[in-house]
Amino acid sequence: MARLNKLIFATLALASMAGAAEAHVGVGSTMGFTHGFMHPLSGLDHLLAMVAVGLFAARLGGKALYLVPAAFVAMMGVGGVLGINGVTVPFVEFGIAASVIVLGAAVALDFSLPTAAAMALVGFFAVFHGHAHGAEMPLAASGVTYGIGFIAATALLHVAGIALGLGIAGQKPAVLKIAGGAMAAAGLGMMAGVI
Repeated sequence: MARLNKLIFATLALASMAGAAEAHVGVGSTMGFTHGFMHPLSGLDHLLAMVAVGLFAARLGGKALYLVPAAFVAMMGVGGVLGINGVTVPFVEFGIAASVIVLGAAVALDFSLPTAAAMALVGFFAVFHGHAHGAEMPLAASGVTYGIGFIAATALLHVAGIALGLGIAGQKPAVLKIAGGAMAAAGLGMMAGVI
């Protein structure tokens, strides 16, 4: 498990440093995928919420391990389509900050929800994240490749959260609770506008 965690961290570190290839800067689908992939990795709010989904799924275990992240990805796609098409979703920034608070608290307090309820919870918040991604798509980007990019990055962050959750929960469950509490506190800071 330690090896998997190191691999995930190395992948995330490399992905966050990657830029577009100079020969293809700003060219249609290349720009779309690159911008889409980098969007979830470039904002602390998205990063924390998406890792928290993985941690939460790991805490729930069983079928929730894959169904909860899948629900987030699916509903984020719906939100992305809404954002790309200019459909208004009210309180997007509030919803994103609330997702960090609630999902961090779910990890910190070890919420035990039925899988369907956990899927509904993360799916609700995913619409806000997806809308933000879609609404911020560069005009020259391809919506399809941009969407594939932010979905791929989100799935990677979920996998990182799951790996961390499974690795830490078995070794030091108190660390997981502290991490969830720190996420919730960061969400409160985002809501208050200090982060």
